[in-house]
Amino acid sequence: MPSKEQLIDALYNEYVFLCHDDFDADVDATPEEYLEMLKEMSYDELITETCTDDTYHISEFMEAWG
Repeated sequence: MPSKEQLIDALYNEYVFLCHDDFDADVDATPEEYLEMLKEMSYDELITETCTDDTYHISEFMEAWG
């Protein structure tokens, strides 16, 4: 399992990628704001944020974004 820091890095990388083409300043957090939110989350909340499950495994998420 990834560490909390690895999850934060991967989630941040995914968010920056997604914001590149589809960022709306009126509703979306900036990447910096999102990073601060991630830092406040528990490990379990970070896992939930990855949207991984038995079909899309955390290892796949980490390979893509970690």
